[in-house]
Amino acid sequence: MTQPASAYFIPDGQAPEIRTTLAVVVDNEPGVLARVVGLFSARGYNIESLTVAETDHTRHTSRITVVTSGTPQILQQIRSQLDRMVAVHRVIDFHGDESALRRELALIKVAGKGEARVEALRLADAFKARVLDATLDSFVFELTGAPRKLDDFIELMRPLGLVEVSRTGIAAIRRGGEAL
Repeated sequence: MTQPASAYFIPDGQAPEIRTTLAVVVDNEPGVLARVVGLFSARGYNIESLTVAETDHTRHTSRITVVTSGTPQILQQIRSQLDRMVAVHRVIDFHGDESALRRELALIKVAGKGEARVEALRLADAFKARVLDATLDSFVFELTGAPRKLDDFIELMRPLGLVEVSRTGIAAIRRGGEAL
């Protein structure tokens, strides 16, 4: 017996998963973030990245940037459910928008001595990472850029003594003079 397709069960060979970035403009009030995150967890949707900050002090609105993935049907369902929430003003989906800028900040701690230390500094310079802290046996680098750039830098630091990584999550915005 085959199971019917639903938002929770997609048979093999059907719609592929798509990764997208959603910007959700919400009222900046207690409980809104919990309700948005609750929508994802209650339905079994994964949040790969989450960034939240107040963006308009006079209107008391915040922007929640969520990176998630799912089939086109599931992503449409997520957008629709977010749109129906009372505190949500707008939902913007950046999927397929090549004009959108996506950036992330990472702090990366690398410990090493000798040639590994010199190589870590060379790579940091090539990636335009800033040295925030330096001791005799470690560095803390600050790197801002596209998520893939951060991933590449982190992978190169692994064999050189990667100790710890802290990432902010993705922020996204469209190019041009128009507001959301």
